[in-house]
Amino acid sequence: MEFKGSIVALVTPFMEHGIDEWKLSELIEFQIRNGTKGIVPCGTTGESPTLSHEEHDRVIEIAVDTVRHRIPVIAGTGSNSTAEAIRLTRHAEEVGADAALVVTPYYNKPTQKGLYLHFKAVADSVKIPIILYNIEGRCARNIETETVRKLAKDCKNIVGVKEASGNLDQMRAVKKACGRKFQLISGDDALTVPVMKMGGVGVISVVANIAPRQTAEVVSLMQKGKIKEATKKQEALLPLIKAMFLETNPIPVKTACGLMGLCSSRVRLPLCEMEEKNLAKLKKAMKDLGLI
Repeated sequence: MEFKGSIVALVTPFMEHGIDEWKLSELIEFQIRNGTKGIVPCGTTGESPTLSHEEHDRVIEIAVDTVRHRIPVIAGTGSNSTAEAIRLTRHAEEVGADAALVVTPYYNKPTQKGLYLHFKAVADSVKIPIILYNIEGRCARNIETETVRKLAKDCKNIVGVKEASGNLDQMRAVKKACGRKFQLISGDDALTVPVMKMGGVGVISVVANIAPRQTAEVVSLMQKGKIKEATKKQEALLPLIKAMFLETNPIPVKTACGLMGLCSSRVRLPLCEMEEKNLAKLKKAMKDLGLI
């Protein structure tokens, strides 16, 4: 199975006490109607660090039940505990997720050998495809090119990497080292076009939560080789993309979802509501694109 196109890193809608399951299903339907080609529940944008184990499992179950095989569900199952990552990934497989997105273990700062052993243990515990998630800015560790190459070689179900390191040279090296079939996916909305120009297959997107059609159009144009048109549309999106990171993700995108009536803007501590000065900038970017 290929995981390509515009894939959304989905927010998790909250009520005062628990997950808003109805809104979660509505968000998924909104994405599918607007051309999104894959769903990532329980990623960073889905506030996985503040979900209980039961909530994490339930979000993935709802995603699978709602999607009903129309597009891939790539479950976020990473943890800085290998045993916990294995449990989460096994659960995702059991309930029918199409793949798992496994982030670099954060905070405990493993060596490259430790990273290799961690990802291999997770991959060996299931049969579904695994996509590595490299985001040094949050995890304090970079999955180096040689480590990715060795994992791709030794674990047949490690099929790609979501790259959010911002290092285009490393992404190019990973693509060369791992071969044509290994799927390079942008983890940064602002770099979708350059990553796809070097052979990337799409993006796992934050901004697609509120602009799914526009994000899907950029990726579709790149897939057709229409680079100038894609670049023009991407440039039009850039102010909104930048607004998604005025504060820590997912605070701005969750706020935007609230402004659009897609779901509550509620986030869980230690995340909190946006500062007024940043909220004004977010609203302007949204108004300029006709979202509000």
